[in-house]
Amino acid sequence: MENEINSLTKRVLEKITPKKEEYSKINALSRELEQKITLACQQEGIDAIVRVEGSIAKDTWLSENPDIDIFMRLPTSIPRKNLGDVGLKIAKKAAGQAEQIERFAEHPYLEIFLSGYRVDIVPCYDAKPGEWQSATDRTPYHTDYIKKRLSKEMRGEVRLLKKFMQGIDVYGAEIKVGGFSGYLCELLIMKYGSFAQTIRAFAQYNRRVVIDIEGFYAGRENELSLLFPEPLVIVDPVDKGRNVASAVQPQKLYTFIGATRAFLKNPSEAFFYPPKPEVLSAEALKSQLGHRGSSTVFVVIGELNAVPDVLWGQLYRSKRSLRTLLELSDYKVLKDAVWSNEKSLSVFMFELEQQVLPDIKKHLGPPLEREAECEKYLAKYAQNERVISGPYVEDGRWMVELSRKTTDAVELLKERLADGGKNAGVADLIAKVIQKNLKVIVNSEVLEVYSGNGDFAEFLTDFLFGKPFWLKNQ
Repeated sequence: MENEINSLTKRVLEKITPKKEEYSKINALSRELEQKITLACQQEGIDAIVRVEGSIAKDTWLSENPDIDIFMRLPTSIPRKNLGDVGLKIAKKAAGQAEQIERFAEHPYLEIFLSGYRVDIVPCYDAKPGEWQSATDRTPYHTDYIKKRLSKEMRGEVRLLKKFMQGIDVYGAEIKVGGFSGYLCELLIMKYGSFAQTIRAFAQYNRRVVIDIEGFYAGRENELSLLFPEPLVIVDPVDKGRNVASAVQPQKLYTFIGATRAFLKNPSEAFFYPPKPEVLSAEALKSQLGHRGSSTVFVVIGELNAVPDVLWGQLYRSKRSLRTLLELSDYKVLKDAVWSNEKSLSVFMFELEQQVLPDIKKHLGPPLEREAECEKYLAKYAQNERVISGPYVEDGRWMVELSRKTTDAVELLKERLADGGKNAGVADLIAKVIQKNLKVIVNSEVLEVYSGNGDFAEFLTDFLFGKPFWLKNQ
């Protein structure tokens, strides 16, 4: 098996390691942009350090995905509230006629497309260690730390780990993905020494992984567990108060663990280069939804105007709130998800055991030994018009059988979202859109959205079948 993994990773590494001409192009473009940004800073009267950071600087980038990150380390005298605006002004001047998109993480930055490459121009402060004013202030220190410690062979191992994570869809720390960052991959290779050893380590996962490369908390493990309660903890070597893995959602961690075990049983290039997803035809989708025995409810909304991190944060928050609303109303949610093209269409999905509930439900009262609570319960339900049966004593406590306030999940959602979902915990951005454009549909009614949107069709097919591609040959 070890020989098989070595042979496979060697083949993949040849594909993803940049070639000489790629290095030449990237280095030339990076130098040109550094000069333009430096000049723009000077024209604005700002003394800044401009430098390529991230995977390009650390030489851990993939030939198929050479995103360039250029950071402007600006003086700490610039007020925090102005950092993004100052950075954007400089970046736009330097970018000239290149295609530009304003992005937002903790503060605004500029994404440009130049010579076929994506470039992020990011402002940060020229801060001393431990005196961070923004999250991006650490990045130059991350670059320096990794460059000093990763050998050429280890950089190749980082590339393999990144490509594996991309293949199983757990790579990327942005809110939409909630996965592993490039820096996190580099630290994992530093810890375990190779891609294969990292895979083996996570395949043996048991409740929690804690990595403290610099030994900040040696002998103080209890303190560390109180400070970082997450299931994956990697203490930042340049900031002992930060967990590099804090953005990794548990579902992405557990997906990675499951995939590592599947890979060790059956190593395959498919983990690095996943097959194109199969998509159900309209007829097959209709049949699948009709014969599952469950009900899949879709909340379809229109155009959203927000940068991706803000948009996905609000979509996920709203999904959680809508699931809670359904569950508190006694609907059994089997699974849920949200999809968006980040522009004109977003869809929440909730697969329920059943769309329509019986009109009657049992409501438990207090145990008989709690006399005061029993009196209140009886006062409330003795003459209540919703009571169909009771109050009566069963198993040492009072009970009633009530008529439900709602029996149809679709009607519940329509009713609670009619005013924008203010009483359903829907996030502000989503609430505004719901007031203008909302559909609540069930099962095959989704065909009108499905048939006209290939990306959504892929997502919904995957949602319905659930089984990841890497389990299909197990």
